[in-house]
Amino acid sequence: MKTKLTLLAASIILVIGCQSVKHDIDTDPVIDPTLVKVPTKLSKQPTSIEDIEDDLAQANDVWQRIRDGMQLRIADKELVEHYRQKFIENPHHLEVVTQRAEPFLFFILEEIEKRNLPTELALLPIIESAFDPSATSSSDASGLWQLTLPTAAAFKVKTNWWYDGRRDIRASTIAALDLLEYLYAKMDKNWIYALAAYNSGEGRVLNAIKRNKNKGTETNFWMLKLPKETAHYVPQLLALADIVKNSSELGIHLAAIENKPRIEMVNIESQLDLNLAAEMANISVEELKLLNPGLTRWATAPEGPHYLTIPIDNAQSFKRSLASLDPDSRINWVRYKIKPGDSISEIADQFETSPTMIRSSNGIKDNNITAGRFLIIPIATKDADIESLHADQQLARKPVVKSSTKGQSYLVKSGDNLWNIAKNNNISVDQITKWNRLRKDQSLKIGQNLIFYPNEIAQTNGLSEKVVNYRVKSGDSLARIAAAYKVTVADLIEWNSLQKNKYLQPGQMLKLLIANS
Repeated sequence: MKTKLTLLAASIILVIGCQSVKHDIDTDPVIDPTLVKVPTKLSKQPTSIEDIEDDLAQANDVWQRIRDGMQLRIADKELVEHYRQKFIENPHHLEVVTQRAEPFLFFILEEIEKRNLPTELALLPIIESAFDPSATSSSDASGLWQLTLPTAAAFKVKTNWWYDGRRDIRASTIAALDLLEYLYAKMDKNWIYALAAYNSGEGRVLNAIKRNKNKGTETNFWMLKLPKETAHYVPQLLALADIVKNSSELGIHLAAIENKPRIEMVNIESQLDLNLAAEMANISVEELKLLNPGLTRWATAPEGPHYLTIPIDNAQSFKRSLASLDPDSRINWVRYKIKPGDSISEIADQFETSPTMIRSSNGIKDNNITAGRFLIIPIATKDADIESLHADQQLARKPVVKSSTKGQSYLVKSGDNLWNIAKNNNISVDQITKWNRLRKDQSLKIGQNLIFYPNEIAQTNGLSEKVVNYRVKSGDSLARIAAAYKVTVADLIEWNSLQKNKYLQPGQMLKLLIANS
């Protein structure tokens, strides 16, 4: 970690006396000499307990960490001063931005420092989006870093019906930094040019430089003919960097952001219902969606990416719950009887899922469906439409109504089993398995965390079946699979839209509706 401990530095000065501070001058010929950093005064030595405490607080503040890694020269230009004054005159804007940035700024700074980039880049989302992941521009740029769809695609950021990676904190940050590194190399290692190109495109900046060279005029940023937005973009960032660096001297209060991780990106490996994820993380669905703004539907994307952002304090218990979760319980399912005139797209709209998901879940290659047949459809755990379905259409997990949202934690010890844990805690085995999504025959692990909700009332609502995925093996037949799972061949054909005269293929996936125990 690059954080400079001001307190330690001050102590050394007290012991060995003051030393001169040397600042490197960037001699790159393409850098505007007006961007050369002027050496700043040494901070005063702490003379009281209050001074020492203040120094220690600064050393543990993300803003101080940003100050310590700054590399850009602040130009003495009219536009820089204009935006510096705007920030000074509008302190409320920085207050709002700080609140939005608090969960994410440490993560962004970590990614920047891994690459040894200027820490001023951590301030770009303030200029781009005011740290609002849902921000969208007139050019259809989106997210903290305002990536467009073509840029997102070029840097392998997914966007689809389920997910917009431009709004995902992890994916968009990695893509934006990849782009900035590319532009820095392309622009002869000049960060000012690179920042201008981030705003308006590399071609526009390179052409402006070429025009000035051909005319024999200076090629520094301030002499280039660029779009007005770009001409103002770089000064805004430089002014903001100066505000952050000299906030105390300028009378700007930046609310401290503790220099430690606030979130953890957990690899959940496959699709997961967000209501269920929030429950396992012990947070609200609203908080989960705020931390995962790239998720646009009721579940994570079927094909990934499979990262879910969880508050750091909840991450370990979430991962334990996830590890013990029955794979068949990750999403909710309904069985829908096709009506005359139905289409896959209309059914998908009705259940807030995608036509692709319905086709893949039912082994359908085209859009042809037959009235009277059934489709198996993934659906949100708390979807209003499920209440209107008949009991025999509802196939998913048995939902639980909690009389208290505050759970009690129990750590599994040597010799524990579901029966004695239930007996010792005056609850039932059924309650433990429902609360923790366990099978009754599932072995417990020493140190495993279980959650109990006393006085909870379980509701079955007729949900008597669950969906099981079965991969066809060599030598399998419909009759053999039906006998093994105590269902009929007719059921298998109906559930999977099979044809009686077609052979099963090894590796083929079948959906089976199995009675819950």
